[in-house]
Amino acid sequence: MTTTTKKTTTTNRKKVTSKKEVQLPANPFIHEVLELVSKQRSKAKKIEVLKKHEDPSIKAILIWNFDPSIVSAIPEGPVPYKENEVPVGTDHTSLRREYKNLYHFIKGGNDGLSSLRRETMFIQLLEGLHPSEAEVICLVKDKKLQTKYNIKEDIVKESFPDILWGDRS
Repeated sequence: MTTTTKKTTTTNRKKVTSKKEVQLPANPFIHEVLELVSKQRSKAKKIEVLKKHEDPSIKAILIWNFDPSIVSAIPEGPVPYKENEVPVGTDHTSLRREYKNLYHFIKGGNDGLSSLRRETMFIQLLEGLHPSEAEVICLVKDKKLQTKYNIKEDIVKESFPDILWGDRS
């Protein structure tokens, strides 16, 4: 008597999970947008995120950082300020609100200010901002945003073709 056994084969299938896109709040901090852009792997995704979160404040920060014609009126290097340590959402301002005052800190913006007054205003701005926002503005004043965030000038130019570069100072 012959018995036959049926052999079953199973294949190991890799479970494919799609990465869930990180959703930022309605009016995200600039550092949140920059972090999200940095996490994107492709240039197209970086551009997509920047376009999705387009705002005049983000453009102002990126222009200050990447436009060679903009010269900071604040001395290069570390700024002696005290970080705002209150919990998020209680007593912070953001670059989204404060970007309109950034002209005080670049050459040609408000040349009537004494350097002492300008530096005092800059420190006051930093102390009112969320610590990560303050770090962003410190990097931007030295044109070193790309040392922390994976963002390059060509990505910014493709994301915002309406920006006119150069001849600002």
